[in-house]
Amino acid sequence: MNAQTKIKRVLISWIGLTDIRASAGEDEGIGPVAQAVLKREFDLIVLLSNVSKRTPKEDTAKYISWLERKTTVPIELQLAELSSPTNFGEIYKAVSHEVSTILEKYGNETRLTYHLSPGTPAMASVWIILAKTRYAAELLESSIEHGVKTATIPFNIAAEFIPGFLKRPDNEIEKLAAGQTDIAPAFNEIIHQSPEMKHVIAKAQKVAPRSVPILIEGESGTGKEMMAKAIHSASLRHDKDLIIVNCGAIPADLIESELFGHKKGTFTGATSDRIGAFQAADGGTIFLDEVGELPLEMQAKLLRVIQEKTVKPIGENKEIPVDFRIIAATNRNLAKEVAEERFREDLFYRLAVAVLRLPALRSRTGDLGLLIDHLWKDINTKSVSEPDWVEKKISVNGRKLLLQHTWPGNIRELQNTLTRAAVWSEGVSISKTDINDALLEVPKKSAATEGILNRDIEEGVDLQSLIQDVAQHYITRTLKHTGENKSKTASLLGLNSYQTLKNWMEKYGID
Repeated sequence: MNAQTKIKRVLISWIGLTDIRASAGEDEGIGPVAQAVLKREFDLIVLLSNVSKRTPKEDTAKYISWLERKTTVPIELQLAELSSPTNFGEIYKAVSHEVSTILEKYGNETRLTYHLSPGTPAMASVWIILAKTRYAAELLESSIEHGVKTATIPFNIAAEFIPGFLKRPDNEIEKLAAGQTDIAPAFNEIIHQSPEMKHVIAKAQKVAPRSVPILIEGESGTGKEMMAKAIHSASLRHDKDLIIVNCGAIPADLIESELFGHKKGTFTGATSDRIGAFQAADGGTIFLDEVGELPLEMQAKLLRVIQEKTVKPIGENKEIPVDFRIIAATNRNLAKEVAEERFREDLFYRLAVAVLRLPALRSRTGDLGLLIDHLWKDINTKSVSEPDWVEKKISVNGRKLLLQHTWPGNIRELQNTLTRAAVWSEGVSISKTDINDALLEVPKKSAATEGILNRDIEEGVDLQSLIQDVAQHYITRTLKHTGENKSKTASLLGLNSYQTLKNWMEKYGID
């Protein structure tokens, strides 16, 4: 069996002095590592050893030989030369490198277990930091008296370890801001290689371990919910629920009940007590999607809940305390909504503590091809069980058309288009015609509604990119309309000649 399909449960631990002494018969018992190995089931054991005068290489080698005689589980040894067994920075660097290597080798579905008992308190602290932030894992502790058990450390206790972790050297912070850090497993599902997305993900990774509110802005279909899920998974609250509420999909008369709950009999249809989304998110995260759709009256009630961290269900007389982290998302410009008095200014500043702006797909340099490949592979994989399905491929010309489209509906439009093409195509090769048929003709919004003439100039406007987007959209759309008759296309676009159209197509990368 392939190692990558076999290795699912990995124990990672330092080798402590108690383990070394136990293997030499100097201490009572067999030591915490061997105790865990014999009591729990693992597919791989990864041990780290701090090479020093107290634990020389020879003693470590003897220990590994001794442990191998007690188990058939494969053992990997990694030597780390720490200047001190209490140097947090060196410990963190050593173990995070090892964990990332394991996940890269065996896949992100690997179930990790960190052993807290062997080694120094500093080593145990770093395991807790990793488990509660970057690399989620089960935490074990063991002793002669109490045996092997899972260590339950709530996020609010683990948070006491985090301030030191966040105070990294300035050059590390600069790397993070530039998007140069390793991507935590929680963000691996966000397919990207563009500098635009790397920058956003770096900011998301930095804020994920903290409990500050986050506002995610972006056009519809840019992946705001996926970003919220990644942030929650990388947060200290990852072992609690993420409650997702689509504020734009709830009828106005039910919003308060959905968010805060109600008591039985308080209104028609309230046949039983119901807890709201905020109570369901207690200890975890609540994600308010399309928060800009909330009526002003409900915005005032939401503000109070955020400020007081209590909710009062409809029909309830007392306030109920709730502990939550809030992530909100919108496809609107909330600052503009505030200026036009459609969104409360005080609520805006409560939500916009950390702001992440997801770029549109047309602005993500080099990501479109990656997403096409990923989504198409996913379609083929999920369709295997369907009747008469055969694996399909996208033709060269079909792919070119996909790459030329501006995707105003972003990733959601891309995914739906690929799905339609896969379902409707007759052959195993998805042709340019198949893609053309699958693309939906969506009525274009006016310039004022689209915001082309109303961009925020304080943050800068990429005028060349804006002109390119408009040119690509109308040239591609008109070519489709005329059946690729270039002379007729030039005439409809007000261009002087076929040659002028050809020059524009070359300039803006249209095949």
